[in-house]
Amino acid sequence: MGSSTTKVVVGEFLKGEKNPKVIGVGEAETKGIRHGYVVNFDDAVTSVKKAVAMAEKSSGIKIKRAFISIGGTTLRSETSSGSAIISKANSEVTELDINKALEDSENNLTLGNKKVIHVFPISFKLDGKEILGRVDGLHGNKLEVKALFVTCSSQHLEDLLAVISEAKIEPIDVIASPVAGSHLALSEKQKIVGSGLVNIGSETVSLAVFENESLMSLHTFSIGSSDITNDIALGLKIPLEKAESFKLGNISPEYPKKKLDEIIEARLSDVFELIENHLKKIKRNELLPAGIVFIGGGANTSRLEELSKSTLKLPSSIGTSEVFGNTKTKLRDPSWFTVLGLITSNKNSDGYSEGSFSNLLKDLKSSIKSLIKQLKP
Repeated sequence: MGSSTTKVVVGEFLKGEKNPKVIGVGEAETKGIRHGYVVNFDDAVTSVKKAVAMAEKSSGIKIKRAFISIGGTTLRSETSSGSAIISKANSEVTELDINKALEDSENNLTLGNKKVIHVFPISFKLDGKEILGRVDGLHGNKLEVKALFVTCSSQHLEDLLAVISEAKIEPIDVIASPVAGSHLALSEKQKIVGSGLVNIGSETVSLAVFENESLMSLHTFSIGSSDITNDIALGLKIPLEKAESFKLGNISPEYPKKKLDEIIEARLSDVFELIENHLKKIKRNELLPAGIVFIGGGANTSRLEELSKSTLKLPSSIGTSEVFGNTKTKLRDPSWFTVLGLITSNKNSDGYSEGSFSNLLKDLKSSIKSLIKQLKP
């Protein structure tokens, strides 16, 4: 559920095929969501129902369960460390020890009103020595771990799940939008050498940085492509619909292109400044060999790649995918990459997050029913 559009994709995995076959899609204008927050419960439920109904019609399948992506301004990452004493008598490290160390590192976080969505181990030490590669099966006494936790507001997550539940859809798993999008937009090589995935949504921009094949940082900013549209509408004194078209490069000859470029550049400079400051904070500015890859509806903004290269001093490109071969389809548009990433998520390992959501859902299920009653006007 984006701030402007709710999208649903139905995928089918055929035997012997590497990629899923898309057999149905649905989309509807999102209402009741601002900056990723549910602000009107009934409107948000209606948006989901409309998109699901369209996907059911095009696929011929009744949708009862789904992978859900979560975005919004509260989505970000935090790093923490923890340790565990090896439990087996022969000192062999097992999955249980790894999970205990990760649990300890989560307990060392100050979560407050936040929930953990994903856990990504960054590095392990066994008896003080750093371990490269697989840890289980080694022998030692004390296991230490440094891990990245993707978190979001508890209220935001509960409200989103309440909306999905009221629309009669059971969540299989909740996946952070940038993580879902990365399954489609970034190659394994890009994730290994170092890359940044920037999702420009309508009201938010998220930055996910990958290195050594794992997520190393995630942050969301309260700015989006609708801000560019609003600036164009004000600057050129034109309706929002026309401003949106101009933003995508479809300017009418009677309007000054130079002024349009200046308006777009000014707002994109704000976006790039936020990205640059975060990259400096994590010591990766100008140091991502695979550069920046843009997805989301705002990735179609005129001159985006050109301005990104000159400002961030990094290779920059709009996300592309080989999933559909040479087929011409609207799903090639980068605004679909997050939802398409969801149907490939079950073929990708998201660190140690598998199974964590089912426990999270058990905790939330009892409160969701009462929450739905509270959220209804």
